[in-house]
Amino acid sequence: MNSWRRVTSALLMLLCLASMAVQANWRTAVPDAQVIGQGELSMFGFRIYSARLLGASAQFNPQQPFALELTYHRAISREDLVEASLEQISRQTGTAPTPEQLQRWQMEMHKAFVDVDSGQQIIGVYLPGQGCQFYVGEQLQHEIADPSFARAFFDIWLGTGTSEPQLRKQLLGQR
Repeated sequence: MNSWRRVTSALLMLLCLASMAVQANWRTAVPDAQVIGQGELSMFGFRIYSARLLGASAQFNPQQPFALELTYHRAISREDLVEASLEQISRQTGTAPTPEQLQRWQMEMHKAFVDVDSGQQIIGVYLPGQGCQFYVGEQLQHEIADPSFARAFFDIWLGTGTSEPQLRKQLLGQR
């Protein structure tokens, strides 16, 4: 009987932990998130996505966790998202990633991204010194424990060498 109680208690504890994990979302990493800035990416007059940068305060601090929320306005395949991200990373990083890094990052992004439809969100959470997490809607899709990747990925939008300097200004709350 005593061992039965221990097994039952252990199962109840596991169920509680699993329930908490299901309830966890990107806001756990960026509690009390505030909008720092927002903007849209359009190409040839077509809206691609709306972006919002959220942080612990209304001022951007790259030393604190932050979230970049992308709401897509059109269907885009996972493959296209990965390919565009790799192109942007390769184009704008100060130190060029090695072919091995790019291959590893490509595999990680395949796990992190999904085929998106209009209205769907992907939220990337930057965790300084640790890496990043990717959520599809409110569900954790994949975590990447690589600080170099995290910096390179978020620099697509926030780095000084971004291909979209106007969107960067909007995200950082600059006029």
